[in-house]
Parts: sequence; C-alpha cells; structure tokens
Amino acid sequence: MVKYRVKYFGVRVFVPVLSLLSCFFAACSTTNSKPLLIDFSADSTAIVISNIDAPGLLQLSNIAAQDSVLNSLISVLQTPSETDSLIKEAPLAGSLTITDTNIVFKPHKPFLRGHDYLVITHLNARFGTEEDILKSQLNTAVKPHQVLLTR
Repeated sequence: MVKYRVKYFGVRVFVPVLSLLSCFFAACSTTNSKPLLIDFSADSTAIVISNIDAPGLLQLSNIAAQDSVLNSLISVLQTPSETDSLIKEAPLAGSLTITDTNIVFKPHKPFLRGHDYLVITHLNARFGTEEDILKSQLNTAVKPHQVLLTR
C-alpha cells in the first residue's frame, strides 16, 4: 500500500487522516437529517410514521412482524382530552406494517372522532443533538419522540 502525503501550509498531513476527518464531519452534518414525521393517514384509519433512518428501517424489516421488539419501539395510547376526561389512558391494540419508506400502525378498532392519541416511539431517538454535544448537555437516557394526535 502506498501512502500519499499532502503538503498543506508547510505541514505534512496523511491522506487517511484527512479522509477520516471528512467522514467524521459528514456524519455530524445535519443537512440530510429529517425530523421523524408522525401523522394520521389521508383517510384517518391509520397512523403513518415516516422519515425513518434507512439503516433502522432495514433492521426493522428483518424483524418478524409479531416480535415484541417492534411493539416496544412504537406505542399508541388513547388519552383523555379536554372535552372528555372520563377516558383512561390506555394502549391501543393494532398491527404494524413496515413498508419500504415508513411504518403504518392500523388499530383493531377504528379511531374515534374528537379523541386524542399519544404516539410514543424510540425510532430515530438520540441522546442529544450536535449542539448538546458541544455544550456538554447530553442526556443519560434516550428521549423518545412523543406526538399527540387529535382525530
């Protein structure tokens, strides 16, 4: 293997070091990271989770459909709303379908109009952002994404 050297301002720098640094900065770049989108489908019969990291989606597609790991990554709860406080917070039973770009949660019973649903997922969750790393404010636990949807 031939080692190439680059002379930059009178200092010799190895090309592998430069390539490692460029890979590091490319990995830390936030230009390609999109926020996780959680919303109802167009006909409001399902919840669609999109903008999932490609490696994570590939790993999820290799997991069996009824595996408990997949069910623990995504939770959908029916929560009490301001208009109806008699409802207890309870998990919704449903099935998860993994497509090539997103995950679809289809409940066994249809969503009710005017009710609130809390979606909790650990997909694309992180200990902190690049800003948190620079400020030394990393969390000790992964924060899940939580979205309150009203039908």
